[in-house]
Amino acid sequence: MNKSFHQCAAAGVVGVIVGSLIQVAALQTPQVTAGRGRGMGFTEPSPLDFNDHEGYVSIFDGKTLTGWDGNPKFWRVEDGAIVGESTPDRPSGNSYIVYRPLEAKDFTAKFEIKVEGTGGSGLQYRSRTGLPWLANISANVTAFNGPVNLNWMMTGPQADFWPSRVFTGQFYSENTPMRILAWRGQVVEGFGEKSKRLMGTIGDRQALGQIVKQDEWNQYTVIARGGTFLHILNGQLMAVMIDDDPASANNWSGQFGIEIEATTRVSVRNIWVKKLR
Repeated sequence: MNKSFHQCAAAGVVGVIVGSLIQVAALQTPQVTAGRGRGMGFTEPSPLDFNDHEGYVSIFDGKTLTGWDGNPKFWRVEDGAIVGESTPDRPSGNSYIVYRPLEAKDFTAKFEIKVEGTGGSGLQYRSRTGLPWLANISANVTAFNGPVNLNWMMTGPQADFWPSRVFTGQFYSENTPMRILAWRGQVVEGFGEKSKRLMGTIGDRQALGQIVKQDEWNQYTVIARGGTFLHILNGQLMAVMIDDDPASANNWSGQFGIEIEATTRVSVRNIWVKKLR
């Protein structure tokens, strides 16, 4: 063999070795893709679909008040919605219609709500009936309705909806000393009646009010997990409450209901609940 042959052979061996080393290195080197390494990319959550009802049950059939219990002076079904109406000559004060068949603690609820007039409404959840009513009841309400019927009065958390005022979206503890715990635009951490502390803000309270539609349909989502509660209106987070007191009235398992308060007309439709426990 001549020198050039040996040189070519040596070069061939080196090439094979180098090629093998490159292959080994390739196997040992992480393949970086879109993301922050480790070969894992990022994904976005599925877009908001308010009409996605997979895993949900409907608690209103759109035609009757089957399963619902409230004062018939104020509650009826009209145009596919539960309607509550209070007028100056037929005042309701605080009045509720309760869905009796379902009790839940952890859930996601979706519904549509519309309020016409200067009064308010809201969705009661994890709530109970039959407990003594703490607030005063005006004389004109008592004159029209007679003595308070505690079976139609609800105690527990409320996703407030009062378009003519700043209360819409807030976390309200109905018929308890806690009352407003997280105003619209707030993230609040508390321990039942003992404490509440602002932990952060979602946005300006007045600016968030621009999301609220008076006299029109609004899409409302309520999420309850353990002691954490989120109120989302028309796709915008409005308030977050965290109650770490296991004995708090906010942390009961309870029923759903709709409130009417003051002179107003409230309509609620498409009520869906995904119960986890």
